[in-house]
Amino acid sequence: MKNQTTKRSSFSGKIGFVLSAAGASVGLGNIWRFPYLAAKYGGGIFLLIYIILALTFGYTMIMAETSLGRMTKKSPVGAFASFGNSRWSSLGGWINAIIPVLIVPYYSVIGGWVLKYLVEYVRGHAQTVAEDGYFSAFISDGFSTEICFVIFSVITLAIIYAGVRNGIERVSKFMMPILVVLSVIIAIYSVTRPGALAGVKYFLVPNISNFSWMTVVAAMGQMFYSLSIAMGILITFGSYMKKETSIEESTKNVEIFDTAIAIMAGLMIIPAVFAFSGGDPDTLQAGPALMFITIPKVFASMGFGTFAGVMFFLLVLFAALTSSIALTESAVSTFEDELGWSRKKSTVLCGMIMIALGSLSSLGYGPLANVKIIGMQFLDFFDFLTNSVMMPIAAIATCLFVSRVVGVKRIEEEVTYGGGTFKRRKVFLFMIQYLCPIFAGIILLSSVANAFGWISM
Repeated sequence: MKNQTTKRSSFSGKIGFVLSAAGASVGLGNIWRFPYLAAKYGGGIFLLIYIILALTFGYTMIMAETSLGRMTKKSPVGAFASFGNSRWSSLGGWINAIIPVLIVPYYSVIGGWVLKYLVEYVRGHAQTVAEDGYFSAFISDGFSTEICFVIFSVITLAIIYAGVRNGIERVSKFMMPILVVLSVIIAIYSVTRPGALAGVKYFLVPNISNFSWMTVVAAMGQMFYSLSIAMGILITFGSYMKKETSIEESTKNVEIFDTAIAIMAGLMIIPAVFAFSGGDPDTLQAGPALMFITIPKVFASMGFGTFAGVMFFLLVLFAALTSSIALTESAVSTFEDELGWSRKKSTVLCGMIMIALGSLSSLGYGPLANVKIIGMQFLDFFDFLTNSVMMPIAAIATCLFVSRVVGVKRIEEEVTYGGGTFKRRKVFLFMIQYLCPIFAGIILLSSVANAFGWISM
């Protein structure tokens, strides 16, 4: 491995890393994506499978990526290149590095939608946003969506520009505790609605009759999004981790934090929709539209709908920001390392890419609605390309790289450095060498087959 001679920014300690990594994980994947997937694929049985996968597959990938980052003190491309100049190794690093560059533009578009809804609730327009056709009219208005997207992007870039400790860590320490408090308040409010207990039961109690193979595939796919694995983020954040910080303890805290917020998100949304719909499970399967169409209708039917809407979309905005910050930081770090640029110059370049690619997604339901790639709007295409194709490939590449090139012994030495624990060592070894690549391959094949209509998910 090449020697690292340049001074690198770092988190102040364990709390800084955990809150920043948890902030990367706790985003739209938890608040927006997790509830509708859980509702669609079996409720409690989906949750059970997700938790099992998070404690095995997710744990393994977090440990591998974080260790790789701390060991090399580099972003994905440099981390992979540190163990040789093999073309295949380099390709694995670049795949990890490119994913955040492609995700953060369309992610910021959705963040802009969240910002719009928050502003409307603050203005007291709870009934307006709940009207039929409001969401479709908004996203088809290219000017409004573009303005919201740009504002969200500028907020993200300003935080990145401030640096690791003064920007990412400081914002995460501020936003994450508030996010937890808001989650608890909204979840309690949701589960105490008349008729909500049926939704709580559906979400928390596993029912084997709701199980299908696609429940497993959906849970595996969601795990990538929720835990921010195979995106290069954890390699980058690992490179900012101090040697005395325990990798396994930090990983455990991130797992707990992320899973707890995902469960809270389910309790915020599923019981409320159950109560609103009279227990009709079809209402829960509204998919991505659940948060922007169904939930506003639920809030409009409540006595404190405006307050609930403000709290909910403030929570979602904080979650979206913490993840967009992590995605952007991974991209900026790669530019700094590989191009030798300053943070300022790298942030500007990343901002230009965000605006260019994000504008395609922002305008994709309006002025560019007739422009499609393999039958998908720009936002849907970028989501499919990154989440369903590139991330599973990145996971396979990382597993093979760690098990075949780096060697699990080096990972173990990094994890146990300074007396650090490695209690789930056997789980890690088995997963990284065998099951993780297989699971990632299954996600890749299933997602591609579904996209081209060969199977139905």
